Amino acid sequence: MSTVRVDHLTTSGTFSLDGGTWEVDNNVWIVGDEDEALVVDAAHDADAIARALDGRRLTAIVCTHAHDDHIDAAPALAEATGAPVLLHPDDRPLWDLTHPGRAPDGELADGRTLTVAGTGLTVLHTPGHAPGAVCLYAPALGTVFTGDTLFAGGPGATGRSFSHFPTIIDSIRDRLLTLPPETVVRTGHGESTTIGAEAPHLQEWIDRGH
Repeated sequence: MSTVRVDHLTTSGTFSLDGGTWEVDNNVWIVGDEDEALVVDAAHDADAIARALDGRRLTAIVCTHAHDDHIDAAPALAEATGAPVLLHPDDRPLWDLTHPGRAPDGELADGRTLTVAGTGLTVLHTPGHAPGAVCLYAPALGTVFTGDTLFAGGPGATGRSFSHFPTIIDSIRDRLLTLPPETVVRTGHGESTTIGAEAPHLQEWIDRGH
């Protein structure tokens, strides 16, 4: 039986919303074994992600949310691999800003478990940064993929359309800080952290956000 691992790829491009555009580096996470894999956030470069798969069968392309920097390469990667693109339906308005002629292939729902290489990843609906933002919790791997909901140092941004600061705080407190403190937080941008490292700062975030 082959070992399940988490591979990491950094891709670069732009993020655009509300009339502004910013250069960004994104984390792309690949979970799987030697035979099959799942991609968390197909950002910027479908060819680079396909190369990182190294011939493995791609079972799903999971979007933690639908900001364009996290989904811009999803349709091309789906076309190249035959894998379905999965998105929480509450983020469909954001998705349609980037891919108006191409719907996602399936819907993510809170509590749904996606399985790859015998390992379960549970969908946690964590709105705030975006209405349909989700995290993926893999207890067997001791990790949670948080997209832009939780970073090393605090919550994701809530200053643009479709976002809401009190909601992201509720999501982090109720859905993420309840996970084991040793859980590794693999983020959408920047360095990884742990639940235990971020939990003590909840009140600071709340105070800073008001």
